[in-house]
Formats: sequence, structure tokens, C-alpha cells
Amino acid sequence: MQVTVQKWVDVPFYTEGPVVSLDGRCFFTTLSGGVIGTVVENGTIEQWGSSVCPNGQVISADGFHWVCDSQQAGIVRFDPQGNFIDYPAKDTIAQIPIHTPNDLILDRYQNLYFTDSIRVDGKVLFRGADGTEKLVVRGIDYPNGLGLSPDERMLYVAESYRNRILAIELREPGVARSKPEVFAQLPSHPSGEPTRNLPDGIAVGPDGSVWVAHYGMQAIQVIDATGHLRFSIDTQLPLTSNLCFIEWSRHQQILLVTGGYGEPGPGP
Repeated sequence: MQVTVQKWVDVPFYTEGPVVSLDGRCFFTTLSGGVIGTVVENGTIEQWGSSVCPNGQVISADGFHWVCDSQQAGIVRFDPQGNFIDYPAKDTIAQIPIHTPNDLILDRYQNLYFTDSIRVDGKVLFRGADGTEKLVVRGIDYPNGLGLSPDERMLYVAESYRNRILAIELREPGVARSKPEVFAQLPSHPSGEPTRNLPDGIAVGPDGSVWVAHYGMQAIQVIDATGHLRFSIDTQLPLTSNLCFIEWSRHQQILLVTGGYGEPGPGP
């Protein structure tokens, strides 16, 4: 496959949370920069919203932005104009303390899944559209990015410090059928240093392929629906944080990729 990597914009801070709205606007977060930004037509960036430490981001069916704030132990919700609305989750879920919300997804029913990224006993947590709160799974060594299979029966989780992608079969939304299984063990950095690996954000294609932002490997790893590595993309970003699809067709995939050259920045 022929791959072209092109830098779109420069940002003063390391970036995360790439999403594309229904009208085609691209958004990102800046963590320590405290800004949720958007890229306007002439290629410049504008502040759209703000939070303490905005990380993973998703846009709901009604155009509202749900954002993990890693320093506020919660999920922040904004209206389509960037105004703060509320905290759909804050401090606890299902009576379980929230520590470091990192990434999140909404399923077709607008149920929320998000990762609480801590070492060894990290968790995936669930808040249903009806307000139901559940623990999906715990005991993951720094859970990070999340993705759902096209039929939403399989939940994928990046386990950063074990350099792998886990697959959790769902019996129903928010309820695991069994323990997580290893979907894919990712390539390792030759240095042997765990921090040079660290899978981060995930995007799942309509064909079931799983695309992984490999933070310390300067790469996107592309895994087929059976868990086999198809190919790797050199992002030219020393710290590759996350990705989302802008466009998908039979012959072309366009990705929006975030990250940076260091933390807290700069980043593209």
C-alpha cells in the first residue's frame, strides 16, 4: 500500500483527541495546553473550548463533544458551540473511583465507554445513555485507546505497558461476556524500553481492521480483523498519540493523526 504522510498544522502543544464533525470540521485537544481546538479553512487553528487537561474526545449524534479531562477525574460535555454543559461522569462510576480518564467512545446507542489509565489495575468504565453505570473490566496495565468492532460485539483496548491490544467480547452494552483476550501483540522497540512502545489511540475501520497509534514507535500499526499485523506507517511523529478517519473508500483511507515532538509540546 502506498502511504503519503503530510503535516497539516503546527500546534504549540502536544495534541490528542482528533475527531471530525458531521460538517467536516476537524478538532483536537492539547492536554497541558488546556485547549480544545479546531482547524479552519485556511489551515490555521482556533480555540473552540477549554478544560483543565483535555485528552480523548468524541462527538455524539447530537453534535455534543464529550472529552476526557485527565486532571479532573471526569468526562466533560460541551455543546456544539464549545460551551461547557456538564460532567456525564465525575470522580466515581458505579461507586468506583475515577483517577485518570484517558480515551472514550460512544456506541450506536450513545452509551459511553472510557478508560481510566493507571498502572496494573486500570479500568474500562461504562455509563449508559439511560444513566446506568458499570465496570466493564479492571486489572489492565494502563488501558488507553478504545474501539468497537463494526457490529459492536467486540471492544478493543490498548494495554499500553504490555504493548498489546486486548479484545473483550460484549454480552450486551457495558457487560463483558468473558475475560479480555489478547487480540494482537504489537512490534517492540529494539531498545527494549517499555516507554518506547505504549500503544495509544485506536480507530476501527468499516472492514474491521484496527488502526493503532503507537506512541513510542512513531507509527500507526494496522491490524486486520483476525489480529494479524498488515503493515506499519511511519508517522514522522516521535510521539504518536491518536488518530481518526476523515474519509474511507475502497481505494483510499485518509487519517487525521495527532501527537508531537515531546510533551508538553510542540505538536502537529
